[in-house]
Amino acid sequence: MKADFIIRAAQQSDTAELRDLFQNTVLMINSRDYSQAEVEDWASCGDDLSKIGDMIKTHYFIVAVNRQLEIVGFSSITPQGYLHSMFVHKDFQSKGIATMLLEEIERHAITTGITRITSEVSLTARPFFEKRGYIVEEEQKRKANQLSLINFWMAKELS
Repeated sequence: MKADFIIRAAQQSDTAELRDLFQNTVLMINSRDYSQAEVEDWASCGDDLSKIGDMIKTHYFIVAVNRQLEIVGFSSITPQGYLHSMFVHKDFQSKGIATMLLEEIERHAITTGITRITSEVSLTARPFFEKRGYIVEEEQKRKANQLSLINFWMAKELS
């Protein structure tokens, strides 16, 4: 399965594809755990392509691509160890892509001296992160655009 996907650095030319992947995944996958109004509000956070472009410049930002060179997932982490994003295309769920991305993020963190990764994790993603050693430190409500959504402040100590 892993041979079907490769990981590469995100590029500025990826921003529209990243926006579409983010919005479609939130609208289709996260709707299992959030209301329609909540996912629509959350998805609207991706409307501004310049924010995605800025993250590509300032974060360690990686994408997983399939053999057709479509982006099927992405993740980013700040130099301080904040895992900002982890999304897998709605049509490529449960294929090991998130695991590949997280393994690469953690490898990068260790090699750059990050000893603790923190993240704000959705209801939908919480079980994935818990299986990989992340601990819920706090349940919280965070504002997307207009609405406040439940998520979890999670962390993992790296060895």
